[in-house]
Amino acid sequence: CTLVTLLQFVPSRFTISASDLRFCISPIAASPSPSLSDTQSDDLLSSGILRRAFHPYGAAAYNFITMGTYRGGPNTFAIVGLASKPLHLYSRPAYQCQWLPSNTKQNNTNITSSLAYKILPDWGYGRVYTVVVVNCTFSHPVNLDNSGGTLLLHASTSGGGDSKFNLTDTIPALTEPPGTFNLSLFTSKPKYDYLYCGSSLYGTLSPQRVREWIAYHVRLFGERSHFVIHDAGGVHEEVLEVLKPWMELGYVSLQDIREQERFDGYYHNQFLVVNDCLHRYKFMAKWIFFFDVDEYIFVPPKTTLGSVLDSLSDYSQITIAQMPMSNKLCHSVDAAKRHRKWGFEKLVYRDVKRGIRRDRKYAIQPRNVYATGVHMSQNLGAGAKTTHKTEGRIKYFHYHGTIAQRREPCRNLVNSTDINFENNPFVLDTTLRDLAGSVKKFELKMIGSRLYNTRQ
Repeated sequence: CTLVTLLQFVPSRFTISASDLRFCISPIAASPSPSLSDTQSDDLLSSGILRRAFHPYGAAAYNFITMGTYRGGPNTFAIVGLASKPLHLYSRPAYQCQWLPSNTKQNNTNITSSLAYKILPDWGYGRVYTVVVVNCTFSHPVNLDNSGGTLLLHASTSGGGDSKFNLTDTIPALTEPPGTFNLSLFTSKPKYDYLYCGSSLYGTLSPQRVREWIAYHVRLFGERSHFVIHDAGGVHEEVLEVLKPWMELGYVSLQDIREQERFDGYYHNQFLVVNDCLHRYKFMAKWIFFFDVDEYIFVPPKTTLGSVLDSLSDYSQITIAQMPMSNKLCHSVDAAKRHRKWGFEKLVYRDVKRGIRRDRKYAIQPRNVYATGVHMSQNLGAGAKTTHKTEGRIKYFHYHGTIAQRREPCRNLVNSTDINFENNPFVLDTTLRDLAGSVKKFELKMIGSRLYNTRQ
């Protein structure tokens, strides 16, 4: 109102008049203020009973938060997102999908709809939010004429939260512009043989450890491979400098997902991230691997990753056994030059304590998988098989805690082939140490010496 008053004194040559501004703000001025007439109050009934009133304000959590929506075929879609965990624990929220063709007439003919089913892949690990993958399957293919359209998700609370209301949010999950639908994507040969879907990276990561990890795995995975890194705050400037050479060569994609920190999910929403990665690249890779950047995949000498996975091609999912390595013990022979050696080159003592169930990591053939987890998928397609019997063919070495250390990891120097340390037995294991020279030569060949001065 003050602006309207002042503009009345502005010279006439000014192009915006006060009346124009009054017209622009009239909808705001006309909108009713919140009414207090609907507010309930305590009521003393004729029976002498005092009926108490309850006054809700705000909302506990969003109904649904989308991260990505992807086609799973000509007539099916996957919507990956977060939803209120209490809503899914104590109510039965429902989802329905609707396809709106771009050429739909005003009377809304030719609109097809489908019931959807939900998958909760984080097994109850969520916090305020839990991960939901909504699968939408239509009775017939949509957008085959490539005229474009929009996929709508109708997310209903089904009375959860406030049983007086069944609220439904209509969410535009995906828009396909005309001419962008590629039907051959679902039948053509994948672009990559192996793709890495990384969990959320956070904290103050060591650039040197990241350098070692990426060089080792690009060499192992080969030319037809790709690595998807998700930055939840861990890819600071020094780590980015390590990733840039491999990004320039096309081996690495970096996604900034720091915005997800707004939503309180399990472990920086890593279940959300890996499911988005699965569906985003589902038809671009023959195999997708899920493990962390302090873990190193290993296949025995005289074999290759390709030959090992070919021998396991009948399985849609394989799990990989862990070889836990000490993050403190190094051999005394490296004392004088340990600062020049790579992490997996000098951390050579393996934990051999028996009777412990150790985490496994895994790889899948993604076209047979509907949703995934951190340590394995429980949502395979009909007839898809999993095997855990991969010992002797593939395993991974785990250097727990080393990725977040910005100091020299060799805390204790040992001159023995076996030792008891912190109540655990360790044995000398130089399996990865023996590969360090080849990995360094590979890095030099691929990107030169630009990372030689990388710090811990």
